[in-house]
Amino acid sequence: MLRFFQSYFPYQYVSLLGLLLLIRLPLLLHSFPLLIPELNWMIVGEQISQGNLLYRDIWDSVSPLSALVYWGMDTLFGRSLVALHGAATLVAVFQVVYFNYLINTRDIFPERTFWPGLLYMLFMHLSFDCMTLSPVLMSTSFLLLAFGTLVRQMDRRGATDEVFEVGFYIGIAALFYLPSALFIIWAVLSLLFYTGATFRQYSLSLFGFLFPFAATILFYYLFDSLDDFNRNLLAAVFRVRQYSLSDFQSLLVSLFIPLGLGVLGFVSLLNRSGRYVNFQQRIQQIMAIWFVVVVLTTGLMPFLAPMMFLSFVPPMAYFTYFYFEGVRRAWLAELTFLIAFMLILLFFYQGALGLIPGSGLGRLSSLQVQPSPLPDTIRNQRILIIGEDLSAYRYNQLATPYLNWDLSKYDLKNLDNYEAVINIFDHFRKDPPDYILDRENVVEKLFQRAPALANQYEKTEITDVYKKK
Repeated sequence: MLRFFQSYFPYQYVSLLGLLLLIRLPLLLHSFPLLIPELNWMIVGEQISQGNLLYRDIWDSVSPLSALVYWGMDTLFGRSLVALHGAATLVAVFQVVYFNYLINTRDIFPERTFWPGLLYMLFMHLSFDCMTLSPVLMSTSFLLLAFGTLVRQMDRRGATDEVFEVGFYIGIAALFYLPSALFIIWAVLSLLFYTGATFRQYSLSLFGFLFPFAATILFYYLFDSLDDFNRNLLAAVFRVRQYSLSDFQSLLVSLFIPLGLGVLGFVSLLNRSGRYVNFQQRIQQIMAIWFVVVVLTTGLMPFLAPMMFLSFVPPMAYFTYFYFEGVRRAWLAELTFLIAFMLILLFFYQGALGLIPGSGLGRLSSLQVQPSPLPDTIRNQRILIIGEDLSAYRYNQLATPYLNWDLSKYDLKNLDNYEAVINIFDHFRKDPPDYILDRENVVEKLFQRAPALANQYEKTEITDVYKKK
């Protein structure tokens, strides 16, 4: 396979994209588990479609541009998992094509080849959850655009005013996935060490980064929701952690081969660094800085899953190239790639389809939406779940803003605070739930603090479920 993609002809794009679709087609045509984050994103899109404002009327930490995309998806397709996966495939196609195009047109490697696109395409299939339209996936597209602009600066004697685009793309990426804001460090260090950027150009880059944030802040200021924006997005990135959704074993297995090949490629590069021109060496160094920065973003992830590590794919694919380029025996490189290819796809399909009987490896069980605790008779109702388990929302709609439990604690776990009780009462009055599913045992205390709410609800025969009278 390596030999086939080693040549550089335009028709190879068809082969590369055909291989990508061939890998994904079995899962696009076959139903596989709905994941809790996917359900969460669908609910956000649905709520915005109903006229609710993110952060004020929907308490969730999803970044604003991602929420805007989910709103568009809900408007066009409703709660469609196939639509999410189809849109993610289009984004994947863009990233593979752009990465391969950029590498070759800018002569980042000594020879033009389709290996970069092939490796990028393979590493995008770390796990079946990487097939969904995640904020990280969308954010990485703009980080690649920032990389492309930065490469143009590396290829010149001095930086130009195009550095504004670098900051702007990173700002957009951060509004899709907030931890991507750390990539402004990557941009500044790259400009500092590898270009002749002036203070004015640093300022331009920083202004480009801040401009999308300023526009977003102004929007929420005009809607008198700046405090909600700050609490549910900016501050939440440092405190909202849903590690109960994490499957550490599957995560480690999914990253083992790409990271292993990337490290081998980096070591191989160190042994042969003298054969590359100055421009190519600078690209190697800014890719190393990318990897360091993306490692820093892991501390800001709301939960740990393979889909959250898609921003690792560009540096992993980039450095893996040097490993295969450095293998002297073509048959050995081919064999190594085929083994890696088969193992990655085996894990990919095992997670979605459970190919290995009795094995939960790669299934991401903690991330899957479980059967609803509510009976089948309760469907298409407006409900409130107090707790982390969102499964009851699968066939019902959210009432009140309290979607993300870590953020909802600000009110629902603070019932000794008079202002919190007033907030809850106001939210119930505006959007009363038909059913309340209390997994955190707060309703009884809430009803003591707000007797008017207690008069509106009664306990059902189902444990921890309250029904509107």
